[in-house]
Amino acid sequence: MTRPIRRQAVEWHSACARSFAAASTLPAESVSIDAAVGRILAQEVRTLYELPHYSSSAMDGWAVAGEAPWKIVEPEDAAASSLRPGHATVVVTGGLIPPGTRGVLRSENATVSASSSLPRFLTRGVAAAADEPQEGKHIRPAGEEAARDDTVIRAGTLLNPAHVALAAIAGHDILEVVAEPRVAMLFTGDEVIQSGRPRPGQVRDSFGPQLPAFVRMLGGRVVSRQRIGDDPAATLAALGQGGSKQSSSKQTGTEQTGTEQTSPEQTRTQVVITTGGTGDSAADHLRGVLRELDAEFIIDGVAMRPGGPSLLARLPDGRFVTCLPGNPLAAMMGMLTLAAPLLAALGGRRQPSTGSVAVAVDIAGRYGTSMLMPYRLVDDVAVPNGWSGSGMMRGLADANGVLVVPGDGVRVGETAETIGFPWPT
Repeated sequence: MTRPIRRQAVEWHSACARSFAAASTLPAESVSIDAAVGRILAQEVRTLYELPHYSSSAMDGWAVAGEAPWKIVEPEDAAASSLRPGHATVVVTGGLIPPGTRGVLRSENATVSASSSLPRFLTRGVAAAADEPQEGKHIRPAGEEAARDDTVIRAGTLLNPAHVALAAIAGHDILEVVAEPRVAMLFTGDEVIQSGRPRPGQVRDSFGPQLPAFVRMLGGRVVSRQRIGDDPAATLAALGQGGSKQSSSKQTGTEQTGTEQTSPEQTRTQVVITTGGTGDSAADHLRGVLRELDAEFIIDGVAMRPGGPSLLARLPDGRFVTCLPGNPLAAMMGMLTLAAPLLAALGGRRQPSTGSVAVAVDIAGRYGTSMLMPYRLVDDVAVPNGWSGSGMMRGLADANGVLVVPGDGVRVGETAETIGFPWPT
């Protein structure tokens, strides 16, 4: 197996943009409204009827027609035809307003005749105004919120609980949303253990607990996880299995998880995320495997530290392979730089944007490279965190974001570009 020639590392901003531009939005799929929160709406939501679809009372009280005194009639009598002038019927908040109603007289402003004999009559109480209720008072007319066939939620909206409530009120049970990018995880490394204390030469697995959750926060769905050693043949077999759910293999030390599958199209993955093997040593074989699979190298290294060896490739079957370095912080920078824009594009979301913040200290740059530094906010200015080596996670765990420091650095009081997180800080 021949090692591919490394291309020149891509400038950080260009890498983010190129990753987003590499993918197109996935087709739509139908989901029930109770499963639609957090999804991107693919087809606008229109009302199937007026909202509200009938005139209703905004108060507990009496629907009245004409002038007082009003003869009290039973609600079913009022509903049978229009409420006649000089008649009144009891209504509750949200209750049906009979046709012909002048307005609603609130319960506390009404007096009912004390006579036990029928008919009974309603008059204004002492607290009521002389003209109460005015025409249309305390009535929610049909169509007040929306007419039939109005667009109430636009395509491209990231759905929240209020959106799905509105969709339900508008008469919908199913919504068309952009399909979630399906992601297969491929964890490599002979030295990695998944539990307990590592011995010298071993490391605890941080990617297994971390990256699937990160993918979910970025709008993807992890459908399989696989663990292999630093073995080119095993890597070639794992990446060459195609876009459907892989079967487990005891011979390769494989761990599989996933959801129920029902058709080849539903089982197809769009993205594979790998960890480790992106360097240039004799033990780093990932680029050679990708070349053997005739992969297209979209981004072969990024001019950033940490995480420079991160790469993005596309296999002949259309799957994207986002390759992360084996060091934890370096891998996270690769996720923010390459995986986040890619998953956003596939999921119909906007390209992740950057922010800015003033820095509290001088920060040296490195010529030709973007330095990515976790920072915390102190009195609204950014202070770079310690523990920011490529193998450290302590600085990122305590961070409000990541500074993007240009090659010539930034000086105290100047503004630096920032990357945000998909989790609260």
